[in-house]
Amino acid sequence: MTTPTQADRGEINRALIGLLLALSLASLDGNIVGPALPRIVSDLGGLAHISWVVTAFAVAATATTPLYGRLSDQFGRKPAFFVSIGIFVLGSMLCGLAQSMAQLIAFRTVQGLGAGGLLTLTQTALADIVPPAERGYYQGFVTAVFAVCSVAGPLVGGVITDALSWPWIFYINLPVGLVSLVMISASLRPQAARVARRIDFAGFGLLISATCTGMLALSWGGVVYPWGSGVILALLAATLALLAGLVVVERSVRSPALPPRLFVTPVFTRGAACMFLSLAALACATVFIPLYLQLVVGVSATAAGLRMAPIMGGIIVTSIAGGRFVARTGRYRRLPVIGLSVAAVSYGLLAAAVARGIGTAGFEGLLVLLGLGSGLVMPNITTAVQNGVRPRDLGVATATLAFFRSLGAAFGVALAGMLLAASLQSRLPPDLAGGPGRAGGDAVLEHGLGALRALSPGARAAISGAYGHALSSIFLTCCLIATLAAGIAVFLPELPLRGRAEGKAPG
Repeated sequence: MTTPTQADRGEINRALIGLLLALSLASLDGNIVGPALPRIVSDLGGLAHISWVVTAFAVAATATTPLYGRLSDQFGRKPAFFVSIGIFVLGSMLCGLAQSMAQLIAFRTVQGLGAGGLLTLTQTALADIVPPAERGYYQGFVTAVFAVCSVAGPLVGGVITDALSWPWIFYINLPVGLVSLVMISASLRPQAARVARRIDFAGFGLLISATCTGMLALSWGGVVYPWGSGVILALLAATLALLAGLVVVERSVRSPALPPRLFVTPVFTRGAACMFLSLAALACATVFIPLYLQLVVGVSATAAGLRMAPIMGGIIVTSIAGGRFVARTGRYRRLPVIGLSVAAVSYGLLAAAVARGIGTAGFEGLLVLLGLGSGLVMPNITTAVQNGVRPRDLGVATATLAFFRSLGAAFGVALAGMLLAASLQSRLPPDLAGGPGRAGGDAVLEHGLGALRALSPGARAAISGAYGHALSSIFLTCCLIATLAAGIAVFLPELPLRGRAEGKAPG
């Protein structure tokens, strides 16, 4: 594929708007629900099952991501988009109409089944119309959408819930999905060639089942059930058994769901490892920094969301600037190395800042540094992998990379939750460790500032100090994870970018 002409670039830009709208549907919906949960429980009941409103969406979206990549390779990106957006919009409408918590959880699963396609088809379709030499520039916009949605989601959800009602956080997807569908239909060309293969339904079934059992174990372990409980051990054993079955099946079928050749391709294996680790660390930060700001610093939920904006700004700046650098130089490896190194330093400084205290300006500066580093990672890893695999594997490689990204985020949050629980258990005084009838540390974790303010000043100080120490340990763990990812990125193969032309970057 040659570098697009200026007229072609206008067509790309029109398609890009539709693709980014589709991506925003899925990425925003993963964050917008949180502020509405208290109102949802008030209307529908089912407090004991409220975590499933989030978990059901995440499990379904992660599990189906690779399947959409393979289906789009065989039947085309447009049909796959139509199915994905259609399922997502249908799920959104049903969520708004839900009359019970059980219905809402079921319909959130339907939403997730559609979201799994939106998360991967956007990047795969972009790879069809943009040559690798310019792809980093456009991938920067994809990363920017993720960044904006991760910060704006809770704010938008709160505003819509307060101004209208919670069903509208789902109904808003209907017009946005329709506009996205029209734009993709009008501007996205069919890819030059499709891959006629039989779908490996057995492989996908094993992969989806293993993902579901593994994510349930990570989500429930140490929170709903102890890690040593029969339920968690059974889920972990089932995950290992399903993965073993997946390996056997993938080696025996002609068109595997996860082609084994991907996992002997250095650019893919190292890129996937970097993506998994970097998103594990970043997910910890985006989840637990607001918790620190609310429970330790004492700001409101809205203020905590606003103070996350520096991360978003840093990611947007370096993701776009990094894409321009790759387009001009054809060199991509140094950017993830630099980005992960900067992120590791910022996590380490955050750990020290949380442990010793730091002013508002200094804390916000560290968040900017974290965003600047993180923005150099995801778009350039994606460009490297898409450039390094065979064209016939573009869809499945992109989808599998997105799968590892989602899996890394889930793993990171689960690991951080386990560290948080263990640290609180060891540092809280016995009378504040939580338990039946006591508004201790567990109650604060469950009910937030309301429970904290109900305690005596001494108890508040003890709990805030314990949370500060626990969160410092989490950020230090993020530092170690990012350092490991940077070490892997050093060995990422740097292959010549296909379709590279000398000259300025697009735009």
